[in-house]
Amino acid sequence: MQPRNMSMSGVVDLAAVKAAQEAKAKAEQARAEAARQGGGGAVSPADLVIDVDEAGFESEVLQRSTEVPVVIDFWAEWCQPCKQLSPVLERLAVEYNGKFVLAKIDVDANQMLMQQFGIQGIPAVFAVVAGQALPLFQGAAPEQQIRATLDQLVQVAEQRFGLTGLVVDPDAESGAPVEVAPQIPAGPYDHLLEAAVRALDAGDFGGAVQAYKNVLSDDPGNTEAKLGLAQAELLQRVQGADPQDVRKAAAENPGDAQAQIAAADLDLVGGHVEDAFGRLIDTVRRTAGDDRDAVRLRLLELFEVVGGDDPRVAAARRSLARALF
Repeated sequence: MQPRNMSMSGVVDLAAVKAAQEAKAKAEQARAEAARQGGGGAVSPADLVIDVDEAGFESEVLQRSTEVPVVIDFWAEWCQPCKQLSPVLERLAVEYNGKFVLAKIDVDANQMLMQQFGIQGIPAVFAVVAGQALPLFQGAAPEQQIRATLDQLVQVAEQRFGLTGLVVDPDAESGAPVEVAPQIPAGPYDHLLEAAVRALDAGDFGGAVQAYKNVLSDDPGNTEAKLGLAQAELLQRVQGADPQDVRKAAAENPGDAQAQIAAADLDLVGGHVEDAFGRLIDTVRRTAGDDRDAVRLRLLELFEVVGGDDPRVAAARRSLARALF
């Protein structure tokens, strides 16, 4: 299993929405299959912290991550910071009462897993959600920071993948079959969101845009569709653009609002988030009237692409406010 770096706040991965929806669909299929096979019963608090090795990784982490987020603690006996961090993670796993499962992996005994995750030092903490791996933090972080990270993980798992966690019964015997809490039936817009994913996969960005708009016309607050629409529109705008020509025009015309907007789109597609934001904020300072308003509106659209919880968005909002007022 090769880990994937997935941001919880919606970084500019051009396939972010597509990947999330595909993973959500796979998670739902896995949960349905588990239900057909008769899985049931609550877990005991002792089942929330497990030791995992290479042989059990597929079942204990990857398959389990279709039911509940799995937080991985990479540790070693000789690692002093690990001895500070691991007890905190174990205590929080029980305190969070089934919102995630903690998998402890001894790197000395599982070198292959350490290499697959690209770990340079320990302690290192990752999460796997619906089969997708993402780094959380490295080192013995303060408990407040750990809690904030876990809160965000739980929120993303529920909102983007429908993982509401495990049912924990203090009286249940350890080793009871793992079962998720009852799931809310699939929403009425799943087929439209799937259509958008198929359009993105086929490079039909216009079709994806329309599919997301169809969802939002009935459900204006649909978070998944909002994020998908912002990213699909960005892809549609840069499709066919010549990066060299766009950047040349922007360099030669620093006060040209449209040239800077086009370059900022390319910056964001390339993953240069702060460059894109900085470019447009500088352009806001240089322009006025309709041009300034166009730049401001595009910047707000790019905020939607990245995600409002991203710290780079918060910093850019403050800079934009200073530029405007």
